[in-house]
Amino acid sequence: MSTHRASSTTNAGNAYQALAEAHDDARWAFGTGFDDPLSGVDTTLPDDVPGGKLAEYCLMLGDDALIAAHRLQEWCTNAPELEDEVAIANISLDLLGQARLLLARAGRADGTGRSEDHYAYFRDEHEFRNVRLVERPHTDFADLAAFLLLFGSWRLALLGRLTGARDPVLAAIAGKAVKELSYHREYAAGWVVRLGDGTELSRRRMIAALDRWWPFVDELFHGHPAEIQLATLGVAVDPAYLRGEFDTVLASVLSAGRLSVPDGAPVAGVAGRTGRHGLHTEALGGILTELQGLARAHPEATW
Repeated sequence: MSTHRASSTTNAGNAYQALAEAHDDARWAFGTGFDDPLSGVDTTLPDDVPGGKLAEYCLMLGDDALIAAHRLQEWCTNAPELEDEVAIANISLDLLGQARLLLARAGRADGTGRSEDHYAYFRDEHEFRNVRLVERPHTDFADLAAFLLLFGSWRLALLGRLTGARDPVLAAIAGKAVKELSYHREYAAGWVVRLGDGTELSRRRMIAALDRWWPFVDELFHGHPAEIQLATLGVAVDPAYLRGEFDTVLASVLSAGRLSVPDGAPVAGVAGRTGRHGLHTEALGGILTELQGLARAHPEATW
């Protein structure tokens, strides 16, 4: 046991160092200058960790980030102020970077060697494993703020716990991401409070935005069988344990903005199946058409 711990610690240190060195270039989220975001990282699986399940889990977390990033990039040239234009673009790039690492990890974990591009561009809708929260379009800036608060608070709680995952690569990815997600949540919280405690119009829009998003929140805390199995091995997190932290953060922010926690009914799944099982809203099809169109039309092209 002590030998295994020492080996895991060494691998974790190597993973953190390799990720930091590989991504020192601020353009790394675009893929400029290299093809593999895990280049130079030791991606050996820990003993007793099933590669297929770990790959499935990485796809879940990577798809969440990928689809959320795509929705956020729609705000480019549409934000109310230049400062917010830059902030939202950077948040989108942060999530895109997380998606790249997680999708690349999936290809290493399952032994297929598939690239991040394969998972992003050449899977069909039912093969995506993201939660349905990230699919919905943003109707106005209050909608964006509400989404970022809910998604960022949940994802920060999740990846904060994953910094101690027994897979050193997943732990390293989480360690890099929590710094980014802390800013995402702070940015969103500031706007939710500002709009909720602002004018009558801004308050009304903020309340409406929270009400629109709330039905998708319950799904965040229901674990997929792969998540539960990996959680027992110390590799993943059972999302049910995130609810307390999420509720505490949300209550604090909403109280500061003179807002109340919504009470709308959750969006139902089908026979227990939701986004983690490949069951999605109609909105995902439109996202994938736009996201995948060029790559599918020219599958051998490089840029």
